[in-house]
Amino acid sequence: MKRLFLIIIGMICLVSAQAQLADPVHVYTQLKETGNQEADIIFTLKIDNGWHVYSTNLGNGGPISATFNTVKIQGATLVGKLKAKGKELSKFDHLFDQQVRYFEHTATFVQKIRFTQANYSIDCYLEYGACNDEMCMPPSSANFKTSGKATIVDNANKEEQTQKSIDNASTLSDQSTAKDDSIAIDSTANTSAATDTAAVAGNALWTPITQELQSFDNTTPDDSLLYIFLAGLLGGFLALLTPCVWPIIPMTVSFFLKRNKERTKAIREALTYALSIIIIYVALGLLVTALFGANALNALSTNAWFNIFFALLLIVFAASFFGAFELTLPSSWSTKIDEKADQLSMRKSFFTAHLSIFLMAFTLVLVSFSCTGPIIGFLLVAVSTQGNILGPTLGMLGFSIGLAIPFGVFALFPSLLKSVPKSGGWMTTIKVVLGFIELAFAMKFLSVADLAYGWRLLDREVFLSIWIALFALLGAYLMGWLHFSGHGPADKSEGTPIPQFFLGLISFAFTIYMIPGLWGAPLKAISAFAPPMFTQDFNMQSGKTVEAVYKDYEQGMEAARAQGKPVIIDFTGFGCVNCRKMEAAVWSDANVAKRLTDDYILISLYVDDKTPLARPIEVNDGKRMRTLRTVGDKWSFLQASKFGANTQPFYVLLTPDGHALAPSRSYNEDVKQYTDWLDNGLSRFRAK
Repeated sequence: MKRLFLIIIGMICLVSAQAQLADPVHVYTQLKETGNQEADIIFTLKIDNGWHVYSTNLGNGGPISATFNTVKIQGATLVGKLKAKGKELSKFDHLFDQQVRYFEHTATFVQKIRFTQANYSIDCYLEYGACNDEMCMPPSSANFKTSGKATIVDNANKEEQTQKSIDNASTLSDQSTAKDDSIAIDSTANTSAATDTAAVAGNALWTPITQELQSFDNTTPDDSLLYIFLAGLLGGFLALLTPCVWPIIPMTVSFFLKRNKERTKAIREALTYALSIIIIYVALGLLVTALFGANALNALSTNAWFNIFFALLLIVFAASFFGAFELTLPSSWSTKIDEKADQLSMRKSFFTAHLSIFLMAFTLVLVSFSCTGPIIGFLLVAVSTQGNILGPTLGMLGFSIGLAIPFGVFALFPSLLKSVPKSGGWMTTIKVVLGFIELAFAMKFLSVADLAYGWRLLDREVFLSIWIALFALLGAYLMGWLHFSGHGPADKSEGTPIPQFFLGLISFAFTIYMIPGLWGAPLKAISAFAPPMFTQDFNMQSGKTVEAVYKDYEQGMEAARAQGKPVIIDFTGFGCVNCRKMEAAVWSDANVAKRLTDDYILISLYVDDKTPLARPIEVNDGKRMRTLRTVGDKWSFLQASKFGANTQPFYVLLTPDGHALAPSRSYNEDVKQYTDWLDNGLSRFRAK
């Protein structure tokens, strides 16, 4: 058992290793001659599941369009504009208020050129934007550099030279009007004093602090993982109270106590039985983690169709708890395993005896599936869509501990079995309550899909209306006013049990609490579940989002030093959908807005800012040499090199000299967590 425990711990540590930097797009380039002194520069993009890359010519004010850019081109000239090929998808994006076009899985961008001289040299790159439903990458570039000899027809030289002059003039005209997809960058430009290589490499404010951020993560418990474990523990306790599990407790413990006259051995075997339950459910969590992994779990959290599937799954589980049908595994499975356990228990060896106990625990898992299955399913659905690689394992660990505790406790103190309540209708009540809760969470997953596709079917007021109806019906059921045909009417002569009455009262109070949300009340208690405020058509609340005074990193840090205030860096983008959601749902909160404007120096750095730098900067990003050509490139490199991240939105709290005050944050519309995070950073700054 000790060796098995160490193996499980090792597997948990192994699957927990994951990188923070995202790399969802893989680009392959080639130059393909097509004849007639022409060739195609081809960029082929392989896009990870859950991500998409935007197409060309999306216009101003929209997401990042794919563009072809030349650094230097000799002996050739561009022919036409960049063309996108592949299965292009289109949808209307309400946030940008325009139709957007994008690619999933794969995309190809082609720029045609014409050779004008026998010797040619081409240095260019493709710039593109990639997003999923939760975050966006900064504008990314795929470089292409080549040189060689082309076949030039002699009698066409004069015509080609003339055409080259025309094309060059056209290119210059397009650059001045900024209407062409082709953008030429003059490496000798000497305009705005943005920065240079020395400023980036030698500035102390650019010193990496990824280890500082990780130290916060190591010393401060991960709330999401703690909540997942506690949710699993609560699920295990609830599963105990169902009619499939509760009656098994006294029968199982009595069996172990009668099996041996030696009470110490009986207790040891009963504890082994409880440990076997834990091992089985933890193995299930490890299996889910191994099957999906970190990237796939994140894809689950942002993929609309997976969220729809999960919502329908929870609706099926709820119907099962309401009594419409029972979810059961084939009875032959439990019968065969039970028979095998009996055969092994007759043998005298230590290994077979403990294996028989393990098989008995497995029989319990199968027999109780009709009640535990929906709870386990709900738990795995919830933690998988959080994108946390350790979530399923910790959730199952908590669930199994909650389920196994009574077997160990009653084995140690058998006299307690006499005082446990008998099976009865109260177990059915618990199942129905769980059914209502699963229906409520199903609406949450449908809301994620609705936001991703822009259907606007589950706007905030519609979502709240459904939750108000659900919890009002739950209150009516707990008060004894509502019955389900699958369970039969309650005995009215007994009246409503007192605990059930108080639960009904809480449900009605929660219903009343949500009603003002239909007119725009923030409802902070459920802000993490309800759709963002901007989806609500009718809003009587006057909210104003905060706008950063500083859009330059060095200037903002200088202001922080002068005013003696801490800094919050907001890595954002003009085309970042979830950045706008955070501003509308979180920054509009009065408490958050006050802290951002009064207590902090807010610096917003747009990673898709196309303003050219004074001169291109060659930097090493740890994998390859990279050329920074725009202000957005500079901020993108700052985020990756100093903070070890490259997705937006991304928030970090700093001292004026560039050191971390708290763990970083990304997309999460929980206003209370964001406020607590700001307060935590402010307290640490004042304590320095």
